[in-house]
Amino acid sequence: MKATGIVRRIDELGRVVIPKEIRRTLRIREGDPLEIFTDKDGGIILKKYSPIGELGDFAHEYVEAMHQTFEHIALVSDKDTVIAVAGATKKEVEDKRVHEDVDRLLNGRDKCIRNAEDANLIAILDNEDVPPYTAQVLVPIIAGTDAIGSVILLSKEPGVTMGDAELKTCEAAANFLGKQMA
Repeated sequence: MKATGIVRRIDELGRVVIPKEIRRTLRIREGDPLEIFTDKDGGIILKKYSPIGELGDFAHEYVEAMHQTFEHIALVSDKDTVIAVAGATKKEVEDKRVHEDVDRLLNGRDKCIRNAEDANLIAILDNEDVPPYTAQVLVPIIAGTDAIGSVILLSKEPGVTMGDAELKTCEAAANFLGKQMA
């Protein structure tokens, strides 16, 4: 664990305030669910709860099928990290933070198809300054009224364009995963 140097007191109702800087860094907003764990040393660990994380097996199977069908990189993310990947190495993609551009699309519940000629490709992972993709499709996963994640198809191959077939496939996957959460 990494010490922050911040000390907070528990109030009479057992509450403790998570400092704004930490909430901003971890993208924790008012109303976000947190999981509470204890470690063997008597410490308390708070972790942002990911409902999509519970669908890990479904998500892995779905991205594998999408990758086999289109031969593109297929991802499922929650609002913060990549949950499942096929067509790229897990080490470079899985459990990595998604870029704030993805978060912005999810908050707007926006679907997108972007190709290299559009010149407006978005970064998918937080560590990408310049998107290394030539084409991409992103569809939010909606559970109830909340966007809880996304289904993404990506290509790094020159000359590849994404269209209606890729969009419809991502929509089907997003609808399926969203219904599993309802």
